[in-house]
Amino acid sequence: MRITQFTHLRLAQAFVDYMATRGITLRIEQEGGYTLWLDDESQLSVVENELNQFIREPDHPRYQAASWKTENTDSGIKYVSPPGPPLMVRMKEMAGPVTIIVSILSVLVYLLIAMGGYAQAIAWLGWPKDSMQHFQVWRWFSHVLMNFSLLALLINLLWWFYVGGRIEKQLGSGKLFTIALISALLCGFAQSRFNGFWFGGLSGVDHALIAYAWLHSLRDERSPLNIGGGLMGLFVVWVILEATGVFGANTGLPSHVAGLLVGLAMAFVDTRQKKR
Repeated sequence: MRITQFTHLRLAQAFVDYMATRGITLRIEQEGGYTLWLDDESQLSVVENELNQFIREPDHPRYQAASWKTENTDSGIKYVSPPGPPLMVRMKEMAGPVTIIVSILSVLVYLLIAMGGYAQAIAWLGWPKDSMQHFQVWRWFSHVLMNFSLLALLINLLWWFYVGGRIEKQLGSGKLFTIALISALLCGFAQSRFNGFWFGGLSGVDHALIAYAWLHSLRDERSPLNIGGGLMGLFVVWVILEATGVFGANTGLPSHVAGLLVGLAMAFVDTRQKKR
């Protein structure tokens, strides 16, 4: 009996693995998509109930855990590379428009800086340095697009894509945009109080996103943003080491601390009705 069809093998296999832990065997056949078949029709009602729940929250940890428990997760079906640029396909699967647009703008601004336009980038996008620039509203946020080294750009975009992309995919573009906007403003303000207006980069926003995802998943058992407590612990240790000067003089510490606090505060507000 045909149960349903998935467009991605990963989702189909995850559901098959989970049902195997319930003692129910499903088969996957490739028919344009990935079709699930049930041989024992007496188990249909159980499968349909579980399928409805799986469709609502396919990223729940119980389905990932089921894949680890099953002895054989090989469906016998191999992926065929779709036509078109695979990189763009993967980017669209991992992230939404806000994540991609900010990433592209960050790369373009970095190219400007790499070509000797450091002062020009500051002049156009830097934090307001006087009362005349206070009315140039974009400056309160555009400083996050300025990454002054290739390493900083790669690390910041990695976290932006990994955590920001997940937030956008699961909670919507509006939520990611709101977190990024508020954290850019408050992180920039904190940084300017200690280091003037010569700063830039996504690291403060990244800290806010990680803190948000961690507390959101901690307080809401249905949260799709589970990134693990180990990652948050790593960032806390990193901030402590920055504060102690282990890595030398650190000019980004105010922004990082502000980002963590902003992310925690926003997650607390968003989950105040869903606390475990």
